[in-house]
Amino acid sequence: MKKIYSVSDDFVNSRLDRWFKKEVFNIPQSNIEKNLRKGKIKVNNKKIKSSYKLKKEDVVTVFDIIFVPDKTKKIVKKYIPNKTELSKSSDMFIENNENFVVINKPSGIAVQSGTKSLKNILDILRKTKEFDESTPFTVHRLDKETSGILIVAKNRKFAQLFTSLFRIRKIHKTYLGIVIGDFQKKKDTLIDELIYYEGKTKIVQKAITHYTVLDSNGRYTLLKLNPVTGRKHQLRKQLLLYGHPILGDNKYRLIERKDSRKNFLMLHAYKINFSINSMKYSFFAKPPPEFEIILKEKSLKIF
Repeated sequence: MKKIYSVSDDFVNSRLDRWFKKEVFNIPQSNIEKNLRKGKIKVNNKKIKSSYKLKKEDVVTVFDIIFVPDKTKKIVKKYIPNKTELSKSSDMFIENNENFVVINKPSGIAVQSGTKSLKNILDILRKTKEFDESTPFTVHRLDKETSGILIVAKNRKFAQLFTSLFRIRKIHKTYLGIVIGDFQKKKDTLIDELIYYEGKTKIVQKAITHYTVLDSNGRYTLLKLNPVTGRKHQLRKQLLLYGHPILGDNKYRLIERKDSRKNFLMLHAYKINFSINSMKYSFFAKPPPEFEIILKEKSLKIF
């Protein structure tokens, strides 16, 4: 018994093994390699390596493979949004076209599901009318607690494009953050080495962020933040290093405070700029009501 598959535009330039796991069956890599060597997986009737980059109109033929589910593999649960969440989802969209969307992500929702959070933006988007005929692809992330602009691709081609643009730093992001304390310099660049751990392995990564003081009352400061690098929790960790933790940050903070705002991180992805094929894009995301309430409470102004 043989099955024949055509390669869609979404998988052009994808590795054969990655395509196979997504489109045919998610079997172990060793199993794919074994079947390729035996000629049970061919591209255009030719034996090929797993690293082969698929081309448009390639035909993949699979011969006599019995697929057995991997019982040791954890089943990833999908979050199913309720009617209320779906009815409110249209309010998130800033831009919606055939290749990507730009949304204003609410605080408190993760971008992808994880061990601590099943509810996530991707699973909600999958059920919206804006993604009726497409699949959401992540191209960057925001912390669960951070609100604001998030780009989500609608096809693999634009997912790869955005990933490349982020890698070569051609996408420019602007955040707004309310931090504790006052700054001597109204404009400066923070350059630090941040420490991360992968298991027991210590990893040191350089982090660069430009900041501008927009307003201050002596005790609290509203900052415009432009990260050059994209390290995990970069803004939160850097600002803590300088003694100016973000208000409401329960992970990176100095001490417990009465106004710690435990339920809301005062960090908002406000603006994003990039160019595709000489066309310039610029999107803005309005801060959430909770952010604006604290601005008013602390007598701070954005402009």
